[in-house]
Amino acid sequence: MSTTIEKVKCLIIGSGPAGYTAAIYASRANMFPVLYQGSQPGGQLTTTNEVENWPGNPEGITGPEMMVNLQAQAQRFGADIRDGWVSKVDFSGPIHKVWVNDEKEIHCETVIISTGASAKYLGLPSEQHYLQMGGGVSACAICDGFFYRNQEVVIVGAGDSACEEAHYLSKLCKKVTMLVRTENFRASKIMEERVRKTENIEIMLNTETVEVLGDDQVVTGVKVLNKSTDQEQSIPATGFFVAIGHKPNTDIFKEYIDLDETGYIKSIPGTSKTNVKGVFVGGDAADHVYRQAITAAGTGCMAALDAERYLASLE
Repeated sequence: MSTTIEKVKCLIIGSGPAGYTAAIYASRANMFPVLYQGSQPGGQLTTTNEVENWPGNPEGITGPEMMVNLQAQAQRFGADIRDGWVSKVDFSGPIHKVWVNDEKEIHCETVIISTGASAKYLGLPSEQHYLQMGGGVSACAICDGFFYRNQEVVIVGAGDSACEEAHYLSKLCKKVTMLVRTENFRASKIMEERVRKTENIEIMLNTETVEVLGDDQVVTGVKVLNKSTDQEQSIPATGFFVAIGHKPNTDIFKEYIDLDETGYIKSIPGTSKTNVKGVFVGGDAADHVYRQAITAAGTGCMAALDAERYLASLE
C-alpha cells in the first residue's frame, strides 16, 4: 500500500457521460476534480457503434468518438483524468477515503459516483463476437432500434423492460421475435398483454438461444432451441437484442451507501445527494428507468452543482 495520501477536493469515480459532464462542471467551478476512468474508460457507450440521439450531432456520432470529445472538453477546463479503478471506499467518517487499484489512498472532500450499470448478456461466444464487432447485437432498443427500421429482429427477455423494448421495436421493425426462456413471462400482466396484442411480435416460450448467426461481420439470424420439443430452428434476423436486465456497478459502496433491492444507489428525490454527506451520484448507477446518455449527462451536471454547494456550505 502507498504511504502517501493524496487530498482531493472533488473525486469522480467512473467515466461516461455522467462522469465527464460532472468533471466539466466541477472544473469550471474551480473544484479541481480528479476522475478515475475505471475498467472501461468511457463506459458502455464505447461499445456503441452509432449514437444518433445525442443533441448537437445531426449526422450522428460513434460512441467512442463521443467519449473522446467529452473527455477532451473536461480536460480543457483542467480536469485531471486518470487511468485506474477505485477498489475500496470508507465513507464512515467525516473524511471520505478511497483506494485506487488496491494501492493509492485518497482523502476527498466530495465524491461523485458515476460508475454506471452493466447490461447483462447471455455470454454466448457468438453474441460477444457481434457485440464487439458492432454488427447487430445490442442491449438497448431505444439506442439502436432506429438502425433496424423495416427489418426483422429478435429480442431475449421476459420482464417488463423486455416487453417495453419489444413493443418499442415493433413500431420500427417489420417483425419482432421475442424469446422467453421459460413457460411464463416475468412481466406484469398489462405489459404481457401489450406484446401479445401487437401483431408483428411473435412470442416463442420455452425457447433458448443457441447461437447468434452471421457472416462474421453482421448478424443474419439466431439459432434457437425449443426446450419442450428439443428441436432447433434458425430465425432470420439482422438484429439481436438482449433485455435480461442490468447490474449497477455499486458493490464497493454497499456498506455505506443506501441501495435499492437491485443495487441501484438511492438519491434524495430531486437531487444527486446520497445518504452520506458529501457523496453524490450521477448516471446509470442510480437510474434503472431511463438509462440514456443525455439523462446521465444531466445527472452528472446535478452532482457537480450539488457538490459545489456542499463545499460552499462548509466555508
